[in-house]
Amino acid sequence: MAIITKIITVVLLAAFSVASYHYGTINPNKHLMQQIKNDSVAQVQKEWEGYGFFEPEMIYSDRESFILSVNKCMSFVNLFTPPLERIDRKIIIAMAVVESGYGTSRFAIKGNNLFGIRTWDKGQAQMKPKENPNAEWGVKTFITKCQSVKEAVRILNTLKVYEGFRQERKEQQYQGVIDINKQVEHLGPWSTNPNYVDLIQSKINQISLLLDN
Repeated sequence: MAIITKIITVVLLAAFSVASYHYGTINPNKHLMQQIKNDSVAQVQKEWEGYGFFEPEMIYSDRESFILSVNKCMSFVNLFTPPLERIDRKIIIAMAVVESGYGTSRFAIKGNNLFGIRTWDKGQAQMKPKENPNAEWGVKTFITKCQSVKEAVRILNTLKVYEGFRQERKEQQYQGVIDINKQVEHLGPWSTNPNYVDLIQSKINQISLLLDN
């Protein structure tokens, strides 16, 4: 009974956080937002950690199961991400789909990297591209695929080049009207492909058909 009571408490706290978050986006209140970030969210995260929940293993065999596995990982990542810093899961899933070919790329299979995330640090575990084995950079390798999802979220939330993305997200949160396609318009720097934004938006539409039904 004790564990059930604790789980109910966590669910109620999470519901309070979500409700407060939506209220704050429609009726901006800096104090309320700060309270959510520093108090309610921190408490929920601490409770979840106390239960010993572990990162989900990403297992997939086709396109649909790949989408669902990344979605499951995002649910885990969001447990430890303040609401205002969360990235719409459809954006992350679409990026993983495009960058890894639904998890079938060499970097995804051998390096658990679903996003082609690079590193110039020679001390970090990495893989060199076959066509450029002497490149000064490498594609980072991760212990698990879900860790690469977590890293993609961190990059979008911290790197200066994605400040436009974060600003767009923030403005939408204040206005209470979310348009993830407009957010995606600021993700061009992720790829050298000039059609990258269009590709991500197209994949988001396809992913929505699966996740929204």
